[in-house]
Amino acid sequence: MEDGRDGLDLGEGWTGRWTVTWRTGGDQVSCLVRDLVRTPMVDGDPIRCFSWQREQCHRPGLQFLVSTGRHHGAESLEEARLLLALDFAGGLVDVVSQPMRLRFDTADKRRSHTPDFLAVTRSGVWLIDVRPEPLIKDKDRESFAAAAEVALACGWHYVVAARWRDHVWSSLDAFSSRRRPLSDPLRLRPALLGAARLGLTFGELAATAAYEPLARAQLLHLLWHRKFGVDLARPLADRSPVVAAPGVVA
Repeated sequence: MEDGRDGLDLGEGWTGRWTVTWRTGGDQVSCLVRDLVRTPMVDGDPIRCFSWQREQCHRPGLQFLVSTGRHHGAESLEEARLLLALDFAGGLVDVVSQPMRLRFDTADKRRSHTPDFLAVTRSGVWLIDVRPEPLIKDKDRESFAAAAEVALACGWHYVVAARWRDHVWSSLDAFSSRRRPLSDPLRLRPALLGAARLGLTFGELAATAAYEPLARAQLLHLLWHRKFGVDLARPLADRSPVVAAPGVVA
């Protein structure tokens, strides 16, 4: 983004020249960047409809988030993965897809950019773009740099999700398979929570239960809801050490 920033017109008073447009209640509303921090963006709707054309390489879809209890729009598999990661990270209050259209000035022309998500969390607001690293061009870097400046002016965080480590995504995918409400008629969870304090691995912990396949499903559910923890720097496997979250009682 530093390379893209060089081409931006960030002269004095730029927050009074750059504008943002969003959609709420079926109408489009615009304001200057300097006024954006006082705007309830999370109440907005996507600024543009998702496209689905024969020649495009991506396909839109919906991703259900446990945190919000709703489906949220995504234009690609990469965006759906980002939504799932936000859901797992915890503290997510709400998220808006395609939240705004930013119009900004460069050294020679006026351009526009639509960030992919606005995520409101208990630790702050995040403006997020998603673009696979091999597809990022110089024009994208300029757009990302502009979005980063707007986020900074509003006191938000900004990030570009450009690449996933394969083992991190496979672990999140496994956790998410049991993210929805899951009953426990055999009362396996209390025993698993108690056994987790013995310093066992995922496979050893599952083997302590009388019904190991069902215990594995319960373990994934508890991992998603952060009752247990594993080291995401390594692939999830039977040999992965499992720890109970602080304060969790069996």
